[in-house]
Amino acid sequence: MTEQDIEAFKTVLSQHWPPSSSEKVRRYIGKFYECKRIGTKIVALVQGNHGVYTVSIQMTEQAITSACSCYIGKHGYCHHCAALAATFLNDPGSFTEIVPKRLEQVQDVPDLPDYLTHVTLDELIGQLRAKGITQKAFAESIGMSTRHLSAIKSSERGNRRFHELGAVKLACLWMMEHFDQVKK
Repeated sequence: MTEQDIEAFKTVLSQHWPPSSSEKVRRYIGKFYECKRIGTKIVALVQGNHGVYTVSIQMTEQAITSACSCYIGKHGYCHHCAALAATFLNDPGSFTEIVPKRLEQVQDVPDLPDYLTHVTLDELIGQLRAKGITQKAFAESIGMSTRHLSAIKSSERGNRRFHELGAVKLACLWMMEHFDQVKK
């Protein structure tokens, strides 16, 4: 993200989350850790009332989306998201820029988590679809119901993680790598 991109992101954040006088928001501003900036997305962790929450905000050309793993933050309408926006507005330099690995850069097992962390299950399912493998066919091939696969995708969007997420992502990669053999 260039300085110009950061300024555009800050403008959008300040329009979407105007300065808040809410005590609930203020008590979390500046309390985030593991603050990361990945392209036009910011992600951080914060200690909440019921554990550690993962909070994210992403700007796309169409919209700004946010999510929090707290019980009300599924669609980003919580005070943790507002506090993350304010934290970024106050100190964008406190967010470490992360350049995600592309699949072709994965050379060894230690590289794999860097790739899997930054690719979403939605993206991988989309890549399978482009190869002619439907979500239903993929789910059935790994012995999972389509409903469960949809729940895993949905939970990832809301910053919640099913234990199977990494394994399902690896299964997607395997299917893409072995597509010709699977299709026969």
